[in-house]
Amino acid sequence: MALAARSCEIQTVFLLDEPLSNLDAKLRASARSELKQFQQKVGTTTIYVTHDQVEAMGMGDRIAVIDHGKLRQVGTPSEIYDHPADDLFASFLGTPPMNLVEQNGGLLGFAGAFPAAGDARRSRSLRAAPSASIAWSISDQSVSCTARWMASRRSAKVTAKLPAHVPLSGIRAGEWHKFAVREAELRYFDRDGRRTVSPKEQAR
Repeated sequence: MALAARSCEIQTVFLLDEPLSNLDAKLRASARSELKQFQQKVGTTTIYVTHDQVEAMGMGDRIAVIDHGKLRQVGTPSEIYDHPADDLFASFLGTPPMNLVEQNGGLLGFAGAFPAAGDARRSRSLRAAPSASIAWSISDQSVSCTARWMASRRSAKVTAKLPAHVPLSGIRAGEWHKFAVREAELRYFDRDGRRTVSPKEQAR
């Protein structure tokens, strides 16, 4: 009601500080949609403060990520999700979030995965793209695969949602399978967790 009343006045910007935090989950979901439609209809710039990543990713045209009072990254939802500025956001955004595993003194991040070369389930798009092969020991499989990735004698838990065209038949718990991640979708972070370029780009 307050927002509707304010919209009748001349406003250059709305500031909404966690307006949906006291609503239950079902009502909050419908309210997000209504707020988004309302903002687009009135065309007024709106600053929306939230701790909910779903609200931020689903409602924002641009997102400003603030951590301990410092502005850490600004971008569209896809930019923030696909190119996180550091490992904090990489491990926070998305369901499941980006996997982070130790490698060469830093962290290697990746999300989606496909059956690797030699597997009939491998997608055509992956065949045409440079990719990195990773061996996983499957510990659970449903819509996603949760696995242990062994690298440099270290064990790390990784999770990835498989594309809809990849059947889960033949992928069983306790087995080792090779999966691949497109090189373009790998993300590299230094020992301090800051985003950095790939080893190939560093060597140029």
